[in-house]
Amino acid sequence: ADPPYLGCCSLYGHRHGGGFGCWNDLANHQLLIERLTREFPDGWALSASSVSLRKLLPLCPDDIRVGVWAKSFCAFKKGVRPCYAWEPVIYRGGRNVKHPPPAKGGKQTTPKDFIVCPITLKKGLTGAKPGAVCDWVLDLLNVQSGDEVVDIFPGTGAMGAAVDRRKRAA
Repeated sequence: ADPPYLGCCSLYGHRHGGGFGCWNDLANHQLLIERLTREFPDGWALSASSVSLRKLLPLCPDDIRVGVWAKSFCAFKKGVRPCYAWEPVIYRGGRNVKHPPPAKGGKQTTPKDFIVCPITLKKGLTGAKPGAVCDWVLDLLNVQSGDEVVDIFPGTGAMGAAVDRRKRAA
């Protein structure tokens, strides 16, 4: 889920309803977390802002983890110091299978709990995620061929495109 971030509705213009009302209200984020936990027991992920993390974590189940998207290129805003150059991704569940070490020269199949990549530009929606971040979230949850992925906030369709890439590669 990639809802408008807590306290940032002015950036989104309330375009993402999601059926919860104003996203500046912490209670709506709590309802979303409860929905994710109830409807997606196999695993879920929730994008957030760094400043909202301390308010969101107490609303989450005890077994969540936090991954980091570090932005190698980010937007600098006048009067904001330091710049916002990372975002947390709260995630829960997914497959936790043991992976053998990669063959010599092969790709490691266990993902890191962080990714470094630039922001997207001119995607038509504030906060649009790059494809690499969507791929990383799917890796965190160890999504495999045949799994159902539900994107509650499809926005630009980047997550759907990542799922399609994964299906074609399978």
